[in-house]
Amino acid sequence: MSARYDCTDPAQRAAGIAEAAAALRKGDLAVMPTDTVYGVAADAFSPAAVAGLLAAKGRDRQMPPPVLVGTVRAATALVEDMGAFAKDLIDEFWPGALTLVMRANRSLIWDLGDTKGTVAVRMPLHEMALELLKETGPLAVSSANRTGSPPATTAGQAQEQLGDAVAVYLDGGPCPGDVPSTIVDLTGTMPRLLRAGVITVERLRGVIPVAVVDDGDAAE
Repeated sequence: MSARYDCTDPAQRAAGIAEAAAALRKGDLAVMPTDTVYGVAADAFSPAAVAGLLAAKGRDRQMPPPVLVGTVRAATALVEDMGAFAKDLIDEFWPGALTLVMRANRSLIWDLGDTKGTVAVRMPLHEMALELLKETGPLAVSSANRTGSPPATTAGQAQEQLGDAVAVYLDGGPCPGDVPSTIVDLTGTMPRLLRAGVITVERLRGVIPVAVVDDGDAAE
C-alpha cells in the first residue's frame, strides 16, 4: 500500500520526507512536488529502481528520465565537462525550470536507459524537492503520470495514474502550472532547444546562442 503525506502540515512533512528518502534508498518510488509539475522519483544509481520508474509510467528505455540534483556540485559530478554555456545557464536559471542535456561522466555506474552517453540534469526551484534531494542525492525523476496522459499538478492526480507502483506520495498542494521544464542540449558545438517550456527561447538567448529544433516528448 502507498503512503501519502500532507506536507502542508509540518509534522507530516518531516515524516513524509524521511519516509520517502527511506523508500528511495530501498529502490522504491516516491512522488514529490516540483516547481513545474509533480514528479515520480527513483534512485538514479539503482538500475532496478529506474526500470521500475519506467514501468510505472509505461515508458521504454528509449526515453530515459532526467536527473534532479540538490546542488550545482552534484550536477558537476554527473557530467564530463560543464563547459561555458552550461555555467552561464546555471548561473542565470538554476535552481529553476531548465533541464540541461550534457555528456555523462563515463566513470559513473548507473543505467538510466538508452541515453547514448548523455544525461539530462536539473536543479528544481522547490523547497521540498531540494530538501528530499539533500537526503538522497541525485534522483531520476520524470513527470508523475502515465506516458501519454496529462502531467499531474496535484498529488491526487499522480496517485490516480500511478497507484501502488509508488511507495510514498508527498502532497505539497497544487503545483504552479502544467508547463514542463525547458530542455537545452549542450552536447554539440551549438546549444539546441529540445523542448520549449517555462523558460522562453528569448530568455535563453539573452544568455547564450540557442538553435531551435522540433519539440521532443514531454518529460519532467
